[in-house]
Amino acid sequence: MFNKRLREMRMKRGFTQQRLADTLGIALRSYQCYETGSRTPCYDLLILLADTLDVSLDYLLGRDKFMKTHAISFDEYL
Repeated sequence: MFNKRLREMRMKRGFTQQRLADTLGIALRSYQCYETGSRTPCYDLLILLADTLDVSLDYLLGRDKFMKTHAISFDEYL
C-alpha cells in the first residue's frame, strides 16, 4: 500500500519522480524502487517524504484503521 500511496501523492502534488528524488537527495533509481515496492525507505527518509508531500506517515503507510479510530479524516491529507 505504501508504494501506491507514495505514487498517488507524488502525482497529486505535481512532482516528477526525478524532481522528488532530487528534493530528497537520493538517486532516481532508489526512488523508483520505493514506488515499485521493491525497496522501502529508512525512517528518516519516510519522514522527509511525508513532510515533502504534506501527508501523515499514517496515511502513507496505510494505517487507515488507526486513523479512523482516532477520528482523523483522510481528506485532510489529499
